[in-house]
Amino acid sequence: MADLDVDPDPFSIETFEWAEEDRALSPEGIAKQNAVMLRQYRAFRRAADAVAAAWRRHPEVVAVALIGSVARPPWKEVPRFRAYRRHRIALWHECKDLDLALWLSDLAGLDALRRAKDRTLRDLQDAGRGGVASHQVDVFVLEPGSDRYLGRLCRFNACPKGKPECRVPGCGATAFLRQHEDFHWRPETLTADRSAVLFDRTTNLVRHAAALPLPDGENEAETEGMP
Repeated sequence: MADLDVDPDPFSIETFEWAEEDRALSPEGIAKQNAVMLRQYRAFRRAADAVAAAWRRHPEVVAVALIGSVARPPWKEVPRFRAYRRHRIALWHECKDLDLALWLSDLAGLDALRRAKDRTLRDLQDAGRGGVASHQVDVFVLEPGSDRYLGRLCRFNACPKGKPECRVPGCGATAFLRQHEDFHWRPETLTADRSAVLFDRTTNLVRHAAALPLPDGENEAETEGMP
């Protein structure tokens, strides 16, 4: 029996991938991806404001600052996404997590601060105000006055939790104060060009991360209704 003549699939997986890449590399595709990157900044900054507002109710909280890439003006770089990396097309920096510095006069209430953070992030998600998960937030606990690094606010709901992370020397010596092996705090993290103080009890300062500028008219300058 003769072989039947069958036309090749006009829309193979390879064709689909190239079509997707063409769309991604179009001016509209690049603008869309840049908008996604800036939305990440806005979501993380809204979360920082909400968490800082929740922590202000705790008297041991002396100050809160936004640190890391979310605190800085966005910059462009060639991203990890294949199509853009292959063609060396720069996009706005991709924010992957939210870093906060937390100055405390007393470490006895760390679990209450952890629960307040998690509850606030869940409320934001339930209200459709951002998709920031608890594991995306790193909280660096510092000593007031000296800025000495003490550890990180633990994400677990028990201390010790019996996880491998709990076996790091010094971890849990203060309940819910986590230590990371080979981690070294960099004091320059707190310089004015790399951080933004959101709350300072000693000066009554309250600042909103969501009001920090973003490029291309992407500011979230409206502060009405902010916590």
